[in-house]
Amino acid sequence: MLRPAVLFGKEDVLINNIAWTLRRFPVFGLFGRGEYRLQPIYVDDLAELAVELGAERENRVVDAIGPETFTYRGLVEQIGRIIGKRRPIAPLPPGLGYLVGLAVGALVGDVVITRDEIRGLMAGLLCVDSPPTGTTRLSDWAAEHAESLGRRYASELARRKDRWSDYAESPSRRKTPRRPVQ
Repeated sequence: MLRPAVLFGKEDVLINNIAWTLRRFPVFGLFGRGEYRLQPIYVDDLAELAVELGAERENRVVDAIGPETFTYRGLVEQIGRIIGKRRPIAPLPPGLGYLVGLAVGALVGDVVITRDEIRGLMAGLLCVDSPPTGTTRLSDWAAEHAESLGRRYASELARRKDRWSDYAESPSRRKTPRRPVQ
């Protein structure tokens, strides 16, 4: 069993939308002080790990985490530096942060954050005491993709309705063929 905490890559939601928020708003709000930690793993590292462990016969649980550990505040600051959009960070009570998330969600037509996600994040559920299983550093990946990171909002709801609509790009750059119209 693989247990990834936070994924990042071309089509991720969390990292992309942190960058999107930093690009569009003059301040970034955190739930509390933002000292809760996360260990993002690159999607390709997770895929390689799944293939590797899929060949094994024994049952075991593996924490799928990357080589970097961030506080949430540190992650936001790092992404801001990488994309050239450093913003003041405002600690908010979780309830107020949830209301801000509802307001932003209304603007973009999405569910930005849920109360359960806030509780899990603040409870430290995205960090474990295991050695990293991935090798790709989020900070390096983000630097390589700084120009495109957060340019578009990544809608979780749109992906659930139509996986391809939120990943749309020009046909000349598309690697995966469009799903046929039914």
